Amino acid sequence: MSNEAPPRPVISVVIPMHNEQEVMHQLFGRLIPVMTEIAEPFEIVCVDDGSRDDTWRMLRLISVDEPRIRPLRLSRNFGKEIAMTAGLDAAQGEAVVFIDADLQDPPELIGEFVKLWRQGYQNVYGLRTKRAEDTISKRTTAGMFYSIFNHLSDTPLPANAGDFRLLGPDAVRALRACRERQRFMKGLYTWVGFASIAVPYERPARAAGQTKFSMFRLWNFALEGITSHSTVLLRAWTYVGLIAIAFGVLLGVWLLIEYFAFGRNPPGFYLTVFVVLGFSSLNFIMLGILGEYVGRIYQEVKNRPLYFLRNDDLE
Repeated sequence: MSNEAPPRPVISVVIPMHNEQEVMHQLFGRLIPVMTEIAEPFEIVCVDDGSRDDTWRMLRLISVDEPRIRPLRLSRNFGKEIAMTAGLDAAQGEAVVFIDADLQDPPELIGEFVKLWRQGYQNVYGLRTKRAEDTISKRTTAGMFYSIFNHLSDTPLPANAGDFRLLGPDAVRALRACRERQRFMKGLYTWVGFASIAVPYERPARAAGQTKFSMFRLWNFALEGITSHSTVLLRAWTYVGLIAIAFGVLLGVWLLIEYFAFGRNPPGFYLTVFVVLGFSSLNFIMLGILGEYVGRIYQEVKNRPLYFLRNDDLE
């Protein structure tokens, strides 16, 4: 073990981790040689997001022999977005690379990221050209999400771009200034702006372990992204209300014409049920959307810290 302190890093690699013991040695076995070949001082900030396996113990052991690995441990499982934020806050490098631990993001691409950053780009992101490891339903729902998000948001997302990217100093400073608690990092990358460029790659299957995202969690994640970066859903109810008023006026005119012009009194039971159920359903949907936004306001005004770090020696 070397007693010399490593030089101040130029590049910080941030890796959020949750139960990643199976892939740990493969990850560092590929990542460290890639970063060494780039010939820039670097650090690897690993954020243990409340793992229940041996992730933390293994990180501590590996960091003893490799001082460029800096393990951080959150006090509980806060979620990937917060774990990435904690790593971003702790990073000491000029540029920050986000990469997942499962090796679906190939570390060998980081060298290309660095070259493009040196050319002036502040946001160099990996663009997945193939997602063969994903199920058809996951690919379909992902495509639907990007389409809906980009129609609703003023800052559209590049489709099939994830968290795998390099952020330059300007983008890092801007992203650190964004402290909302309900975080959707993919939206924040585009919201802060700056020159960006895509690097296409084919996404392989996971090296080990299982995905941490169920369909339910993915649905909540998508809802988080849309409500965090667009108020169009709220504005849309103004137009729904206008359409409902117009429909009611036309229905009333039709009933009056039927009664006075033709002497008919249309049976009203089924029509009444249809109108009541239809508009009641719209009201419940509207209340649900309002509740999503009010809930986010509630989370923000509490002004709690985004996360806490553990410094104890307990496993």
